[in-house]
Amino acid sequence: MYEIENVLRDYAWGSTTAIAGLLGRPESGSPEAELWIGAHPDSPSIARLPDGSTVPLDQLIAEDPEHFLGAESVSGFGPRLPFLTKVLAAAQPLSLQVHPSLEQARAGFARENAEGVAADAANRNYRDDNHKPEMIFALTPFEALCGFRPAAETRGILLHLAAAFDAVEAGRPQLLTDLLDDLDEADEGAGLRKAFERLIAGGPAVSEATALVAGVLVSGASLEPYRSELSTVISLNEKYPGDPGVLISLLLNRISLAPGEAVYLPAGNVHAYLHGLGVEVMASSDNVLRGGLTPKFVDVPELLRTIEFKPVAVPMLTPEISGLGQELYQPPFREFQLQRIELAPGASPVPLAQSGAAVVIVVAGSVYLDSPKGDLQLGRGGSAFLAAAEAPVNVHPVAGAEAAAVAFAVTTSMRS
Repeated sequence: MYEIENVLRDYAWGSTTAIAGLLGRPESGSPEAELWIGAHPDSPSIARLPDGSTVPLDQLIAEDPEHFLGAESVSGFGPRLPFLTKVLAAAQPLSLQVHPSLEQARAGFARENAEGVAADAANRNYRDDNHKPEMIFALTPFEALCGFRPAAETRGILLHLAAAFDAVEAGRPQLLTDLLDDLDEADEGAGLRKAFERLIAGGPAVSEATALVAGVLVSGASLEPYRSELSTVISLNEKYPGDPGVLISLLLNRISLAPGEAVYLPAGNVHAYLHGLGVEVMASSDNVLRGGLTPKFVDVPELLRTIEFKPVAVPMLTPEISGLGQELYQPPFREFQLQRIELAPGASPVPLAQSGAAVVIVVAGSVYLDSPKGDLQLGRGGSAFLAAAEAPVNVHPVAGAEAAAVAFAVTTSMRS
């Protein structure tokens, strides 16, 4: 077992207080958006060795991949940690985005390398050759956009907006009528694509219509029964006035996760995190294709090749309780699963669900990790990397603790 120090990313959308408050750390005074826990080469965790020296986790794993990851993981995913864990704190909306499939990522990465696109270029789509399915576990109320809602539901919202313009005797934007026509297609997927393409094209028609829609909503139009969706339009337009993503948000499921709820996001799912604190887990990749709500590069043709144009139910992820009492969140991805561990004072230990390597982070109280090969105590905010060869590991409450301990552990999927 190796105690690890993790890297904070200070993206502008991050909270100045949430991660520090969760982990019991002093606030830095700057936005703290993501705490990266893992071995991604862009920001690897730093492992503390028995002699007190330190080494980046990706370098440590490279010394003996089979020992650290296990032969099955190396065979399936190569000599790298297959997953990346983050504590994510969104005080402002993240960009509207989608992640590629594994095949798309491999092809896109090879293509951009062949074209000589610099690895750190602003117009680079593919930073690596891996896909990035992910999940988010809400630690606080968590707001997001996630996947296309049924076209008929979006038409209901657009008809409500059209009526709002009529009520104040303001000329409704032609764009609203065009979108209603798009979404009335017999082929629902084709209609969603037409509407999305119309919006993502941007230009004066989109920016002017966005301003008019936001204006009529702010002027006192009724938001009911679409308060969540229409309030999101108002807030997004305040941050990104006229951006295509403002009205694209109306095509997407608007979700509110309560603490303890989780959702997963496969390739092709258009999404945006809006606000909240959560534990995010993903395949180890940094491939993001953006579709708005950002000053960063947006490659519309590549974006359109990546999106799955079909309505989806919100992909909620409910926990499964194993026969050993483990609380497991297992999305349909091979690279990772999440275990939530809560231990009351004096409780019996909980076995760590481990397949290959694992990482652990403690968000409340203290825990004691125990295996036949060693042990390690972690307090609030502490985290560790566990080699595959370390298993089996049990997680104990610390003797004499007066409050419950809560930790999260991530390992590769244990589904057959």
